[in-house]
Amino acid sequence: MIKTVGLSKKFGTQQAVDNLSLNIDPGEIYGFLGPNGAGKTTTIRMLLGLTNPDSGEIFIDGKPVNPGDSSYRALIGVVPEKHPTGMWKWMTATEYLQLFSDLLAVPDSHSRIAATLERLDLGEHRNKPIHQFSRGMMQKLSFARALIHDPQILLLDEPISGLDPFGIRQIRDLILEQHALGKTLFVSSHLLSEIEKFCTRIGIIYQGKLITEDATDKIIDSIIPSKIYRIEMDDIPEDLIKKLVQLPFIHEAKIENSSLLVSVDKAEDHRKDLSNFLYGCGVSSLIMQEQTKTLEEAFLSITTLQKLAKNEVRND
Repeated sequence: MIKTVGLSKKFGTQQAVDNLSLNIDPGEIYGFLGPNGAGKTTTIRMLLGLTNPDSGEIFIDGKPVNPGDSSYRALIGVVPEKHPTGMWKWMTATEYLQLFSDLLAVPDSHSRIAATLERLDLGEHRNKPIHQFSRGMMQKLSFARALIHDPQILLLDEPISGLDPFGIRQIRDLILEQHALGKTLFVSSHLLSEIEKFCTRIGIIYQGKLITEDATDKIIDSIIPSKIYRIEMDDIPEDLIKKLVQLPFIHEAKIENSSLLVSVDKAEDHRKDLSNFLYGCGVSSLIMQEQTKTLEEAFLSITTLQKLAKNEVRND
């Protein structure tokens, strides 16, 4: 549904996007991640035809996108990072959505606008001027505008920015709802704990280059060499560590903050084996919990490695 081949863009001496190739299938929720200045927003602007690439190709729904061609835009709904409220601020929410409905020839637009505003809990604010909207309300209105013409693709740049926990849950449910309808979603966000909950695949961009791309769980799994159990006990015998490391499935064992940390092969669940062993040693665990890694930890690990590698090249 979205494809780029060798996409590049330079601003002065700054290489914003460098030979970027993406292939996003219909129905995916694709998380596009990277630190500030990595090239995420520039990529989105090129996908929308707002910025022309220096080189490379863009395909939307299998068709090439040419400079100046805006015909494909009807396939896309956009939630931008920054909302262009300046020229619209005198409008009410209904008037604002009606303008875009007219531009996009939305059938039965009055009913469509009313239903969309209600879906986003903005129904009671339908006649309120936009300049009175909070940031969170404006974020929801941007979603309403993005959805008003029932697009096949949603480009979401920081879609949950400025929302309270209830609003974040509401937008997350909306994203999953659109996914269930078969829509393709391209999501850029700094809130990795949320991205982890709904993205099917992740691409990480760093200094304009795509440095890794895979299913979300595989990217997280890539930074976990082993599975770690934290075991709480009333007392940890002095010789327990020596005994534990002799077990064939134990990689490492250590005491940290009065807890026992045991590293094992991540392919299997060894909690029963550990419990039986501890019982045989005359001790028992009060709590045994598996420590899980997060997308945020994977992101920091991958981008830190890239930064270190770049510094080594410069130093050489």
